[in-house]
Amino acid sequence: MNEINSLKKELNKLKSEKAAFQAQSKLLENFVALARSTDKEKMLGAFLQTTLDVSAELTAAEKGSLFLLAKNGVVTDSILTRSDATPEQRSQLIGSVLDKGLAGWVRRHRQIGLIADTSDDDRWLDLPNQPYTVGSALAVPILRGEDLLGILTLLHAQPGHFDTESAELMKMTAVQIGSALENASLYAKLDESYRSLEQAKIKIEAYSKALDAEMEKGRKIQMDFLPHKIPYLPGWEIAYYFHPARQVSGDFYDAFILPDGLLGMVIADVCDKGVGSALFMALFRSLIRVFSGQISLRGVSFSAIDEKKRETHDDESSIALQAVALTNEYIAEEHGQEGMFVTLFFGVLNPKTGNMAYVNAGHEPIHIIGPSGEKETLTTTGPVIGMMPNANYNVKKIMINPGDTLIGYTDGVTEAHSPENKLFTKERFLSIIKQPAPSAFDLIERIKTELFHHINQAPQFDDITMLAIHREPDN
Repeated sequence: MNEINSLKKELNKLKSEKAAFQAQSKLLENFVALARSTDKEKMLGAFLQTTLDVSAELTAAEKGSLFLLAKNGVVTDSILTRSDATPEQRSQLIGSVLDKGLAGWVRRHRQIGLIADTSDDDRWLDLPNQPYTVGSALAVPILRGEDLLGILTLLHAQPGHFDTESAELMKMTAVQIGSALENASLYAKLDESYRSLEQAKIKIEAYSKALDAEMEKGRKIQMDFLPHKIPYLPGWEIAYYFHPARQVSGDFYDAFILPDGLLGMVIADVCDKGVGSALFMALFRSLIRVFSGQISLRGVSFSAIDEKKRETHDDESSIALQAVALTNEYIAEEHGQEGMFVTLFFGVLNPKTGNMAYVNAGHEPIHIIGPSGEKETLTTTGPVIGMMPNANYNVKKIMINPGDTLIGYTDGVTEAHSPENKLFTKERFLSIIKQPAPSAFDLIERIKTELFHHINQAPQFDDITMLAIHREPDN
């Protein structure tokens, strides 16, 4: 377990640094060219343009500008969005933005300036005859110690395009830019610097390749944990949709046949994102299958389940659901220090009768839709799994009648962001599912159509998972 924790921490560290490493690699190449050049003025212009291009690429910005400042605050070099401006116009533009605009605010405060919507932020200055639209902006100071070396500004037509993650990424990149600008003045030590920079570039490339390889391995392993084949049940239809936000995911779904012919259904969301969540996703999923009796492993005792059966004389579905409490005990006792938990819905269905027993461990409500609309909401029956030992998980029972559809989802659906940074919302989700659907597949497709129309080109912040089961109407 210690080895797994060490690997998890290392992969998380590499992942967070990868983007900055890639940007640094390009900047280092240009710094070397700048330091070795005999025509510093010409190479400085190329360096600034590459710096702006790399920054725009990292954040998907549409436009940008870059000012270099002397210690007395005078602009020594610049790249403007208005490349067609005359020298006089350039001087006026620079003076305006450094006086009343966002760049000026950054210059005075020496901290990152993030404007989600330029229409309601007084730090944004609309320039006369501006030929392009700006909906959001991000300005970053380039510092070296106490000295302000420059200001980098990135623009996008859509409000909400830049976020705190973009700001943090550009903060790291600005450190590298500041370092490169300072080191460019020390070109007399080129030979020593060149060797160290070449070594750094090799290390960056190795880290990047190692991270990509490990993340791809993780993705393949995780996909193997998801069901390769959904069980077929006469008179029933099961549909699902799974769309991770990153290469690996903390969401999972499952559907499996128990030894007595019952159907086990799971939809769950592990806290956090990335490699750590993916590792725990595999653990949670395996424990649920083992403790429910779906898998028999040599050397694993099921005495706890047998004892519950003897004590309660409960039916087979309720016995299988004891897997939730057993999984909670194991995680809380063995991995409580990790602070990881999962919200989970586990239902055990008798396909012959339509009776289903279930536990909702702190998960989003599960909805049952009938031919006339929503019939029932299956809310929480116990706390999230993994936070505390000896937690109580109540088992409840419902009937899925002919024509009914059960739909479960993770919060990546309702909390999906639009390009304007607006949530999809539970209300919108409920308005979609309240309209009856002829099949589980049709219901999920309807949700997907609305959801991805809402997301459009916005980045996906969380995993999206849905699971539905439909009981076909009687003929």
